[in-house]
Amino acid sequence: MVTTHHRYAQVDGHQIFYREAGARERPTLVLLHGFPTSSLMFRELIPRLADRWHVIAPDHLGFGLSDAPTTHDFTYSFDALADLTRALIAQLRIEHYGLFVQGHGAQVGWRLALRSPEAVLAVVSQNGNAYVEGLQPEFFTALREYWLQPNPRTEAGVRETLTLELTRWQYLTGVADETRVDPNTWIHDHHLLSRSGNDLIQLALFADYASNPPLYPRVHRYFRAYQVPLLAVWGRGDPIFGPAGALAFTADLPDAEIHLLDGGHFLLESALDEVTPLIEAFLEQHLEEPALN
Repeated sequence: MVTTHHRYAQVDGHQIFYREAGARERPTLVLLHGFPTSSLMFRELIPRLADRWHVIAPDHLGFGLSDAPTTHDFTYSFDALADLTRALIAQLRIEHYGLFVQGHGAQVGWRLALRSPEAVLAVVSQNGNAYVEGLQPEFFTALREYWLQPNPRTEAGVRETLTLELTRWQYLTGVADETRVDPNTWIHDHHLLSRSGNDLIQLALFADYASNPPLYPRVHRYFRAYQVPLLAVWGRGDPIFGPAGALAFTADLPDAEIHLLDGGHFLLESALDEVTPLIEAFLEQHLEEPALN
C-alpha cells in the first residue's frame, strides 16, 4: 500500500494543506476538490493511483485543513484560488501535470489551464463543468437571482446550500444505493461549513461563481486549440451538473472520452470501483512527462 503524506505549505502567506503520495519522479496528477468538501474526497482514490503516478491534492483556501482567513482579510474568488494553487504547484517544482477536477475545483482547474496551457497534459473531469448545458436549473436558479440582485432575500436562498440537509442532498441525490455513501462525509463537511465566518467565505465564492459561465468560451477555445486529452466520468444523477455538461465536451474535444455512470455529484463515494479503472486506463495512455528536446 502506497503511503499518503499529509503536508502543509506556506503559499503567499497562507498555510495550505495538501495530500501527497507516489514517487516524485513520476508524472503528477493534481486533484482539485469541489464544494463543500476538501481533499478528503480523494482519500480512497489517492492510494489506488499513487503506485504509478505522483499525486497531490490540496485543500482550497477556506476549505478543509487549509487556512480560512476572513473575508475582511482575503478577497475570495476563483481567480484567487487558482493563484494559490498555481503558486503551490510552482513551489513543489512541478512543471507539467494532469488535472482531476470536480465541482468548484473545475473552475480553478480551467483557470490553471488558461494561464499555463502547455503545463496541463491531460484532464479528468468528475462532474467538473465547463458548459452552460451542464448547469441544472433547480440548483442554479437561486444562485442566478443572487448574482443579479444580492439582497437578504436572495442571500437566504443561497444560504440553504450551507445547511446539513443540503449537504446531505448533494451526497445522496442520484445514488441508487444510499448505504454506499458514508454519512461521515456530509457530517464532516457541514462541521467545517459551520466554522465561524465560513458562511461569508462560501457566500463570496458563490457570488463570484457568476464569473464562471462568461469564462466558458475561453475554456472552449483552449480545448479547440490544444486538444488536451480529456476523460469525463460523470454521475448521471448529479442535481448540480447534469449529464449534458459531460456530453458537451465533445463539441470542442471530439476525442474526449465520456462515461455517464450511475451516481451523483460525489461519484467517488458510491462508484469508486467503477471509476478507478477508467481513470487508470486514461492516465496510462495520456499522462507522461514530455520528452526533453
